[in-house]
Amino acid sequence: MPFLKKKPKLSQTQNQYQILAKAREAKRPLFLNMIRAFIVGGSICTLGQAIQWFFITYFKFTENAAGNPTVAILIMLSVLFTGLGIYDRLAQWGGAGTAVPVTGFANSIASAAIEHRSEGFVLGVAGKMFELAGAVIVYGVFTAFVIALIKIGIKVLIGI
Repeated sequence: MPFLKKKPKLSQTQNQYQILAKAREAKRPLFLNMIRAFIVGGSICTLGQAIQWFFITYFKFTENAAGNPTVAILIMLSVLFTGLGIYDRLAQWGGAGTAVPVTGFANSIASAAIEHRSEGFVLGVAGKMFELAGAVIVYGVFTAFVIALIKIGIKVLIGI
């Protein structure tokens, strides 16, 4: 078992370096980082809720029908802010709060596309963009397929 392997003995110089490195390591403000992540993540979710409320109130959508355009707008805003460099600055300040699933995923795909645009549209933008998104899409489709099979199986067993 690889996790039971003993750590190699360090020399005196290596031990001294470990002690020096630990003493000089910057202390992370954990509580402040959690507050910032909460503020940023909560703000993104609040924006999404406001957009959904807008569609329900002014376009008379149902709550379910308002979900799709809300997600589309959040994705467009995330990609736009990524292209303008705003999302990166927000991520530097808010940390994990920007990892809200829809906007975080859109940001990661747009970042990959922007980073590799010099390699061309097919091999650079599309290739690198879907290199990241491909795994998420494949597992998402596969999971949806398995859940659909389970749902159908339950309906057949119950006789609905």
